[in-house]
Amino acid sequence: MLLALIAACEIGFWVLLGAGLAVRYLLRRPRLGAALLVGVPLVDLVLFVATVADLRRGATATFAHGLAAAYLGFSVAFGHSMIRWADQRFAHRFAGGPPPVRPPRSGWARTRHEWREWGKGVLGWAVACALLGAGILLVDDPDRSAELQAWILRLTTAIVIWLVIFPLWETIFPRRHRS
Repeated sequence: MLLALIAACEIGFWVLLGAGLAVRYLLRRPRLGAALLVGVPLVDLVLFVATVADLRRGATATFAHGLAAAYLGFSVAFGHSMIRWADQRFAHRFAGGPPPVRPPRSGWARTRHEWREWGKGVLGWAVACALLGAGILLVDDPDRSAELQAWILRLTTAIVIWLVIFPLWETIFPRRHRS
């Protein structure tokens, strides 16, 4: 059931985002569009409340509970930039806005970009791990919260791999400008 809710929340995120941008730019109703965009974080709130309620009812933490925490953490960290990304493209395509800003392709600007994105990832990791830790405390049974502990290890492994593959690699071997 929780996996279905996670999928519904992801779909709801994109539907509200698309509706907000369509109303803002196609219908030229910026206030109504902004109101729809404000609803995007409410989707996360629904997922959070459902996850906590399930654990409080005595459920054993599953893969889905950990995935919900990861989804919420990374939604907090990347949600605003994803909305900005979509807004730039929608404004350019449908409202004559300037071309979207692209990430730098090379040099130290690219390296800074990779460190900034990884920093957002660390924020997502921290929020997700805090939620997982809170879930472990809420369940208060190591056997029933083992999956939440496993998620902390998964997320930590992923953030370390990301560190090595992107920002560290770009720092040590920066891409060169093509002439």
